[in-house]
Amino acid sequence: MVRFDDILEKVSSYISEKEIGALRKAYVFAGQAHKGQVRRSGEPYLSHPLEVADYLADMRLDKTTLVAALLHDVLEDTDTTAAAIRESFGREVADLVEGVTKISRVQEVSPEVRRAETLRKIILAMTDDIRVIFIKLADRIHNLKTLRHLDEERQRQIARETLDIYAPIANRLGMGRIRAELEDLSFRYVAPEEFAKITATVEPQRKAAEADLAAMKKMLEDLIAANGLPAEIVSRIKRPYSIWSKMKRRDIGFDQVFDFLALRVITDSVKDCYAILGIIHQRWPHLPQRFRDFIAMPKPNLYQALHTTIITEGRKTFEIQIRTRDMNDLAENGIAAHWRYKDEAPPGLMVEDRRLHWLREMAALFEEKKNPQEFLRTLKTNLIPEEVYVFTPKGKVVNLPPGATALDFAFKIHTEVGLHATGARINGSPAPLKAVLKTGDIIEVLTAADKVPTRGMLAAAVTTGARQELRRSLDLKSLTTSEALGRRLWEKEIRKYVIPAESRREEDLAPRLAALLGPRASSMEEFYRQAGLGRIVVDAKLVEAVFGPVAARKPGLLGKAAALVVPGKGQSVRIKDIDGQMIKLAKCCSPIKGEPVIGYMTAGRGLTVHSMRCPLVTKEILDGQRLVEVSWDPSFSGTFKARLLIKSKDTPGVLAKVAAAVADLEGDIFKAEAAMVAEGKARITLDVRIRDIRHLESIARRISGLKEIQSVERV
Repeated sequence: MVRFDDILEKVSSYISEKEIGALRKAYVFAGQAHKGQVRRSGEPYLSHPLEVADYLADMRLDKTTLVAALLHDVLEDTDTTAAAIRESFGREVADLVEGVTKISRVQEVSPEVRRAETLRKIILAMTDDIRVIFIKLADRIHNLKTLRHLDEERQRQIARETLDIYAPIANRLGMGRIRAELEDLSFRYVAPEEFAKITATVEPQRKAAEADLAAMKKMLEDLIAANGLPAEIVSRIKRPYSIWSKMKRRDIGFDQVFDFLALRVITDSVKDCYAILGIIHQRWPHLPQRFRDFIAMPKPNLYQALHTTIITEGRKTFEIQIRTRDMNDLAENGIAAHWRYKDEAPPGLMVEDRRLHWLREMAALFEEKKNPQEFLRTLKTNLIPEEVYVFTPKGKVVNLPPGATALDFAFKIHTEVGLHATGARINGSPAPLKAVLKTGDIIEVLTAADKVPTRGMLAAAVTTGARQELRRSLDLKSLTTSEALGRRLWEKEIRKYVIPAESRREEDLAPRLAALLGPRASSMEEFYRQAGLGRIVVDAKLVEAVFGPVAARKPGLLGKAAALVVPGKGQSVRIKDIDGQMIKLAKCCSPIKGEPVIGYMTAGRGLTVHSMRCPLVTKEILDGQRLVEVSWDPSFSGTFKARLLIKSKDTPGVLAKVAAAVADLEGDIFKAEAAMVAEGKARITLDVRIRDIRHLESIARRISGLKEIQSVERV
């Protein structure tokens, strides 16, 4: 059990006497609060906060973090209040303790929802003060060390949660030592059989491996010293969880784990790192595919080192990592090391803004995805990134998560590049924006000034940043579209009546509309938006309520829907883009570009476009006051779905002939059903994707021309 004096001995080298006094005060406070409490192991409860504080003292964290570590359980497990902590230790300590406590207080619900809620609380707490996660990770490590005292189900639950949440977070923050401990401590409880197999494989080789490492270490030390370069060398045998994870991830056997034996060379400067690499490669052959320069291209968690795998005379493979001392500190402790340096801010070390930018992205991600399952799926890509390195045409390195696309690359370069991207060239060849990138690709993004994002582009974006920018742009576009649509509807309606120009001025209209409709018309822009969304019905009743009794300029202008088959040029709402806008195609009749259509305002959903042949229109089921003239804009492009009912003779190969006819005209059949309806007769139902109504008519004529076909009609 750790003693408080052990902690004081560790921290006395880097904190002041006054700060040690604050630690003593926190120790006494925690001791009194936890008095009489014991853990499942039978130890006094105070042993746990002492272990947590001791772990953080090894990381040389500041006084405030250590005080909060000693007090981190008093709110959850004692009657102590946050006010009492604030009064005794200040707001900063109290906020840290509350942040840790909120993470722990997740209701017992389904495992998936619990994980999502835990992650949300961790992320929000970290954005307030990153030190919350330092305490929580140390707390989790000690709890894992005493996990044997809990029942098996609870052991598995805590260990699984650790591998799903805490270890990935430690990795994302560059805290390699903590991540390794979390993974190894959890492994035996999450997958006991696999743990036993890996242990059984590794242990018999451990003695020989240790001897090989010692011999290799001596040769390396002598080689580097002979060249007059400073270096400290440490060795390691790959951890059980890391071995199992690599074998599972790459579907390989143990004999293909080339970094089972590794040595780490720690030197003084980047220049020395490359010099030592050159000396090693001169002495031993290396595996080119295993060489990684993470100094020139740091990992997303800012890890830096040179990695190479060499083959010795005895055909043994060793991985060698070469780092500076600062790189080694950052690799072990990640952002915790940055925190220590934040007051001194030495060059090259204060880069925590990039990490905190990731946290802000994750917080925004939860706001975007309220559904826990969807949140977890999206978060997984961003939390556990195996980096992919690609290049701009000028050679700049860009790192992205696995599965990232050319569109993600475009947004990584600049938001405006992503928003106006039309396609890409990958290694000189044309490629779509949804093309998945791989390490080494050279990407050129093609843009157009008039290109605007569509809802479909979301399917091509993997990274949180790209998806957020797309959604932001689409939401803005939706607001603009609904406002423009509402303005068009209002102007179209009031043109039907004799209303003096001075009465139609917006500065006069605004107060009257606000008095009549309340917050929905707090401004003219808001009124137009609400009208465009269908939440305000723009009709004769509204006009009369605003202007009083008015004379109709042209009675019965709207008329029945049948009179709108050929809307006059410029008189209708033009359908330019239905993807994600306030204009949608009705599913009941699936209108196709080129055929007569009419719009229908639906409350909260904007304008729905129906075909004039739709039963809802022909039978006058739709409310006539909500009908709006619409027409197709010639620039609109897209694919449409249509269904054809084909009656034919029941002869062999008729379906193949029909399919060939459709293919000849570049139609796309996505569903086909054929059945015999009577002796010698068949019926074929064909679902096709086409460009417009003329394309569909051409396909229908081509099919009708087949000698076996009796009739073709659209249904």
